[in-house]
Parts: sequence; structure tokens; C-alpha cells
Amino acid sequence: MIRFYLILIFFLISFLSFLDAPEYHLWLLAVGVTEFPLIFAGITTLLTLTGFWVQKYQFAGTILGIVTVIVFLSPIMRAWWVAKDLKQDLAVAFDTKPEGVAPLNFGKLFSSAKNRSYQTLTYVSYPDISLTLDFYPAQAAGKRPCVIVVHGGSWANGDSKQVPELNSYLAAKGYNVAAINYRMAPKYQTPAPVEDIAATLAYMRKHADELHIDTNNFVLLGRSAGAQITLLAAYTLHDKGLKGVVDFYGPADMVWGYSIPSNPWIMDSRKVMDNYIGGSFKQVPQKYYACSPLEFVNDQSVPTLIIHGDNDVLVSPEHSRRLNEKLQQFGIKHYWLKLPWATHGFDFNLNGPGGQLSTYAVETFLNAVTNTSPQTL
Repeated sequence: MIRFYLILIFFLISFLSFLDAPEYHLWLLAVGVTEFPLIFAGITTLLTLTGFWVQKYQFAGTILGIVTVIVFLSPIMRAWWVAKDLKQDLAVAFDTKPEGVAPLNFGKLFSSAKNRSYQTLTYVSYPDISLTLDFYPAQAAGKRPCVIVVHGGSWANGDSKQVPELNSYLAAKGYNVAAINYRMAPKYQTPAPVEDIAATLAYMRKHADELHIDTNNFVLLGRSAGAQITLLAAYTLHDKGLKGVVDFYGPADMVWGYSIPSNPWIMDSRKVMDNYIGGSFKQVPQKYYACSPLEFVNDQSVPTLIIHGDNDVLVSPEHSRRLNEKLQQFGIKHYWLKLPWATHGFDFNLNGPGGQLSTYAVETFLNAVTNTSPQTL
């Protein structure tokens, strides 16, 4: 009976491949279930196979185990379904040729991503704080485009060390990467982080020769709260060298977001927004509009790549739907990569189903908007 109950527990856990996590720790587990599916399927397979060696064979446990393994593997199946059209869809969206590399490689599911060395640089000093960035130099000759990465963390937590594997990957592909730290809430409020991005651009231009940066080719990339910052910067700074912005599951409509708070068992989204913006919507409504990226989309906005999981329980996919609609209205080149199985933070595993598809989309987008030839690792 112990075997059956263990399989039953894994069966219930497998529901996180399809359903929204109802609580913070279950959300963290959902990231593992959906982006490390082979681990969970492997454990369940071993439990199922033990049924053939025990004295009293349990047919029900074996059937339940088989079903559980299939459910755990479902993110891979659904990723394949998305991947089969992704190459052509991105080529159409950004007027480029489909690239030869497959968006999803099953072999990569068994491997780990590599990290490269970086140098930490102070890019701006204010009277009360100095800010640093982690610079990953492009593994290619000459001046190269630069991707500025802004971390998530509810505008109050996190740092430039988040998800370094993508930074290393892009550097190997010929892009300079600057993962920045920025001023965070509650001590600092919007638009301070956008000002920090402006300071980053100024620093990169000043040191372009020594860092081998093509100052006509900057792209912003942000995750979660960092995506709100990068989107707002991309649509308001009007920097001629800025060629595009990548939005990983970011809140694009702060007004709507305040009206529909997230599950309090996962995050008190209204308190988070109060701290970052400086009050509730009732107290400072104009500031909510002022930090809503989609309010600033117009016919001059830069190309945009949106990436969001349908099972995101921290930032609703509705934000991305609204941004996608606004970009369509103004005819801006953009693409919305929808990942039906994925939750918030799915790209933690660069070689998971969501990690592979999003990395392919980011690389294709960067190559298109910066007119950079694909590099091989």
C-alpha cells in the first residue's frame, strides 16, 4: 500500500502541469514539475516498476503510475506542439528567414546550461547609493550589440545574479550582456528604475570602445517586475539606439493589475504595487497610469517580444493579452509566445520545455532587430 500512496501523491502533484498553483510553495513546486518533467516522470516510473517485484502486485497502482508519468511528460508534448510552428511564426512576425536550429531539442532536456565569467562594474553613483551591473562580454570580434537585463522580484527583491545561464548563452552567441541592479522599493519608487536604465545606456555609450559595444544596437530584457521596467523604459526613453524589448511575464497594465489582485496565498500584489508606486490607486491614480507600459505604446514604439505562461499565478497572462492588443492597434512588430503549461519563472531551467522555446524566441528576436548573423556555440 505504501507504493500506491506514493504514486497517488505524485499523481496529485502532476496536476500542477495543468492547474494554477493555489499557494506560494506549490507555485515553486509547479516550476519544477513543468520545467524538470523528466525528474518527476523518472521517479514515478521507478515507483511504478516496483510493482512487478513486490509480493502482492497492485494493478491499480500500476495504472495510476502510468497515467501520472504521461501527465508529467505533458509539458514536453505541449512544447513540441508550440515548437512546430514557432520558427515560421517568428520569421513572419519580424520579417526574417526561419533559422535552421530547432526550437525544441529533446536531448537538451537531459543537459544543464553553462555559466560564463563576467565582470562587475559600477555604472552610476547617486548621493545615497551606487549601482552595479554584471557584464558578460560577447564571444565575438568587433563591436557587438548589447542586451540590458533587468531582474524580477516584485520591485523590492532580487539582483543581477538571477538566471545567469541566459546571459552566458547570449554572450556565447555574440551579444554583450549587462545584467543590472537597480533602485528598489519601498525606499525608491517609480520611475527610479527607468532612470537607472537611462544611466546604464549612458554608461555603455561612454565605455563603448573598451567594452566593444555597438551603441546603435541595444535591446532591453526584463522578467516579471523587471519586464514592467524595461517595457516602460523602451516606450518612454525614445533612445535611437534601442532596437527592441523582451518581456518575460511582465505586468503591462498597472491600472488593470491593481483592480484584479493576485491570490493572497501567493503574493499580496496590491501591497507590492503600493510600495513601488507610492500609494493605492485611489490615492495616486495618475502614477498608476504613468507606470503602465501599454499607455505609452504608439506607432513609433520598438519591436517587442512577449513571453508568458498560461498558468502564471503571480502576473496574469491578461497583461500580455492587453499589451499584444495595443501593439496590434499601432502596427508594431511583435510576437506573443504563449506557453500553455508554464507558470511564473518557468525560464529558471534554460533547457526545460519553456526555457528552450523562450531562449530560441529571444535569440531569433535579437538577431532580427539588431541585424546580427546567428552565431554557433
